[in-house]
Amino acid sequence: MIIMPKFAHRLLALLGFLALQLVSPAHAAAAEPVEADYIVAVVNSEVITRHELDTRLEAALSQLRKQGTPLPPEAQLERQMLERLIMERVQIQYAHETGLKPDDAQLDQAIGRIAANNNMPLPQFRKALEADGIQYAKFREEIRNEMTMVRLREREVDSKLIISEGEIDNYLTNQAATGGNEEYQLAHILLRAPESASPEQLQKLRQRGDEALQRARAGENFAELSAAYSDAPDALQGGSLGWRQRDRLPALYAEVLAGLQPGQVSDLLRSSAGFHILKLVEKRGGNQPASVQQTRARHILVRINEVVSEAEARRKLEIVRDRIVNGVDFAEQARLYSQDGSAAKGGDLGWLNPGDTVPEFERAMNALKPDELSDVVQSPFGMHLIQVVERRERDVSAERQRAVARQALRERKLDEAYQDWLRQLRDRSYVENRLDEQ
Repeated sequence: MIIMPKFAHRLLALLGFLALQLVSPAHAAAAEPVEADYIVAVVNSEVITRHELDTRLEAALSQLRKQGTPLPPEAQLERQMLERLIMERVQIQYAHETGLKPDDAQLDQAIGRIAANNNMPLPQFRKALEADGIQYAKFREEIRNEMTMVRLREREVDSKLIISEGEIDNYLTNQAATGGNEEYQLAHILLRAPESASPEQLQKLRQRGDEALQRARAGENFAELSAAYSDAPDALQGGSLGWRQRDRLPALYAEVLAGLQPGQVSDLLRSSAGFHILKLVEKRGGNQPASVQQTRARHILVRINEVVSEAEARRKLEIVRDRIVNGVDFAEQARLYSQDGSAAKGGDLGWLNPGDTVPEFERAMNALKPDELSDVVQSPFGMHLIQVVERRERDVSAERQRAVARQALRERKLDEAYQDWLRQLRDRSYVENRLDEQ
């Protein structure tokens, strides 16, 4: 079954962001020959070189300049960028070890969307990359890595979160008691702690956190401090969490908000992931939507397993798609070929609310008009053909309120669960940071 809540960070946004970073003079400069190269870190059986680190540093500095963010000390930024390279490397290695790798067809589709977002046809986009000194093959692998990490998070973290009915009941009770209509614009700094950190390591990390906190309370630019100190993925975006309702925040952050006014910074907070600093930028009133758009859709699913490869599943569904386009009944094909519980109903999934399906499925479904048939779409469940039957607006019902509550609780837990998973993955890996030794 495809039902599963959204992944908060959209893949297309990540890919577009990466494209903006790569299509830049900074990368052109970084592509110039370097005088000397050496190993700055070892991650399991792979190495990270000085040249790789310098390339990432140039991209980060370019981004901070474009945002108008004051630049942090280069040594601090260098340390942060190396840690991010290490975390990316351990994720990509784990994905490859467990058989997760987007195929070339999916990669081509993603790059095509990036080119379109830059208002260029693909050949022109490729020339623009090459004009900036970026090898197209390297660009493709960077995009593949981004796609891999997003899917890895969806598989290892998002899909395994469980929200109980009791938690939903408590959430709705609290919403009724508090109103729950305020939204908060937040920024944060995360100093990640190893899972088996020694007292000395924790003390050192706490000292760094206290230093960052003192500078934040002294009025220094929070975005600059985030770039210099934070281990969170949003560090170069000023640590911004955007606008969130209290119930969609990690429990630790939600508890602290009550004591903060806009512009204020929290104490140094401790969680299983490490140390945190939270800044309340602004708050505003907000209301739950009175209605939502629902989509009635149907699909045909071919699962990928040790017997059926991605290419074979895709080819099979492309044949089915051609039949449907040429007049064969969708429901008949679903009953014959779909490997989902909806097959007996002709692939009918009923009425779906926003957030009811995995992100890849929802993106493809939302792009369709009624009666339109999708191309072959891949999700963590396999390959799909999707058809939208109709759409409607519906008032928020008790059932919908529970769905909204479930999604809010997932969003609250996701960040914590993801950071815990990353920390455990890093701790299981062999990492030798040679930059610290120099």
